[in-house]
Amino acid sequence: MIDQIATRHLSKNFGRVHAVNDISLHVREGEIYGFLGLNGAGKTTTIRMLLGMIRPTSGKSYLFSRKVNPACHDIWKDVGYLVEIPFSYPDLTVWENLEITRRMRFVDDPSSVDEIIEKLQLGSYRDRLAKNLSLGNAQRLGLAKALLHNPKILILDEPANGLDPAGIVDIRELLKDLAVKQGVTIFISSHILGEISRFANRIGIIHEGRLVQEVDTEQLDNLLRRRLLLRTRNNQTVKATLKKEGYSVMLLDEDIIEVKDEKALLNPENIATLLVHAENPPFMLKVDEEDLETYFLRVIGAKGGVA
Repeated sequence: MIDQIATRHLSKNFGRVHAVNDISLHVREGEIYGFLGLNGAGKTTTIRMLLGMIRPTSGKSYLFSRKVNPACHDIWKDVGYLVEIPFSYPDLTVWENLEITRRMRFVDDPSSVDEIIEKLQLGSYRDRLAKNLSLGNAQRLGLAKALLHNPKILILDEPANGLDPAGIVDIRELLKDLAVKQGVTIFISSHILGEISRFANRIGIIHEGRLVQEVDTEQLDNLLRRRLLLRTRNNQTVKATLKKEGYSVMLLDEDIIEVKDEKALLNPENIATLLVHAENPPFMLKVDEEDLETYFLRVIGAKGGVA
């Protein structure tokens, strides 16, 4: 399958700061690629280089297999984008902003403005000045501009910013529909792994300017750490009992025993039965599974919450 978006050893330095460091990624046609990282990880800088807004220090970026450079201006007719805070003319209405975009994009059909207003659920705000929109509706307006000309590639930087939970779901379903039914290639940055994993085909994780992992979302469940945790009244004896039965056991502290064997995770009741018969019944036994946020933080080597 042809790569619609690609970078080769892409880097960008701002003085001594290595904002993006030797990134090579590939996004196939019709794929939704989630580009994940903490704030400041290099997501927006990468997107700006993809769009030709800034020049890389080294490396190359490609859209439709063509190198992005000042001479390739004709490819932008098939690219839609939203980068950081969406721009609009503050003293013009939603409809007027989109009408200007239609003309700048050389879209012949005037009804396309009304269609995109309906698709982005902006009908109630069509005559409202852009400066009076909420952050969520300003974001919808930005998305409407990005989609107005029916692009084949859509590049979005944190498009869920300012949206309420219902709005996030609406945009998620819209993007899925564009990819599945129209074959649009979507590159979307975010710092929320749980949300992106619901609809992206593939995920790339960037940290401190480096691409640290790429993975198909269908493989994510297999990468989450799972373990069986036990509390007993005699951990040393229980540890010896489990080891004798062939289990790999670790005493995490004075209170908790960890077992990672697949047979224990699939049948924790067998552990309970074994220990009851050994007269050391557990008073806590649970299968503990890593969630997506914890996995993301583990991959980037971070601690605490996502910025």
